[in-house]
Amino acid sequence: MAQISSDGLTLEKAYAACRAIARREAKNFYYAFVALPKPKRNAICAIYAFMRQADDLADDESLPNGERRRRLDAWLTKWRAFCEAPANDNPVPDDPVFFAVRDAITRFSIPPSLLDELVAGVTMDLDRAVTEPASGEVGEPASDTYATFADLYHYCYLVASVVGLVCIHIFGYTDPRAEKFAEETGIAFQLTNILRDVAEDAERQRVYLPLEELAAHDVTLESLLHRAPAAPLTTNERALLASIARRAEDYYQSAQKLLPLIDRESRPALWVLVSIYHGLLQRIERADYDVFSRRASVPMPQKLGILAIGLTRMGLARLFA
Repeated sequence: MAQISSDGLTLEKAYAACRAIARREAKNFYYAFVALPKPKRNAICAIYAFMRQADDLADDESLPNGERRRRLDAWLTKWRAFCEAPANDNPVPDDPVFFAVRDAITRFSIPPSLLDELVAGVTMDLDRAVTEPASGEVGEPASDTYATFADLYHYCYLVASVVGLVCIHIFGYTDPRAEKFAEETGIAFQLTNILRDVAEDAERQRVYLPLEELAAHDVTLESLLHRAPAAPLTTNERALLASIARRAEDYYQSAQKLLPLIDRESRPALWVLVSIYHGLLQRIERADYDVFSRRASVPMPQKLGILAIGLTRMGLARLFA
């Protein structure tokens, strides 16, 4: 018998609500979700919706950081209490996301600690303060900056690699090497996002490019924070962005190594996701790294073409399973 909440929420309705959130908000991810069998698609959408809730709480700029953190902590406490309650005392929640995510982590043996790490990544943006090192030297990372690439890698791990580790539990794998490849694939995706959003982030007083990289290319934090969007890209700025792109390209090699290690029926979805994100990085490269005058994106026809290939591969995987 299906569990039903006090307001009539069923598991089917909970997953439908998560799919709606993913369809509305996950502009690149959702195309990959479509290429998954329905149970896995439901689980991925539930995890995405959980991430979206955390992000929305952390990014509500109408509230001071302290209040955002308080609300995020309260939300996380509610989630943990729901998951940790004994089974016979664990009612169906009125929040469809909690309902669906609990089912997904049980169904696909997803360690709850990974979700805690996702939320830890979200809180990092609430705890930093902007500072610029003196004399072009690398200083301590502060709000909205990172001193070294190692610091940035840790942030990318929490907000992106952990997603990859959750996803491979849903995709299915047996070879432990898949975990490292999933971690590095997440790094590739997040570096691509960072490159795409340099201008937008600077407007919000956020610079994710490591201070050591800025210093190495003679670009100041101040120049990025107060850059005129229409100003031509300087040689130093272009070299800085190209150095991050090269790192991302290296990490995309792990995505190719990951593909054969996950279940056959899940490979088309991962291929779609990697193709879209790598395609975004390639568009940035073809634009000679000008991410200031125009925000890079993969055109809808190209996304649909990638999805069509992915769906064909999914059909073939099922045919020859």
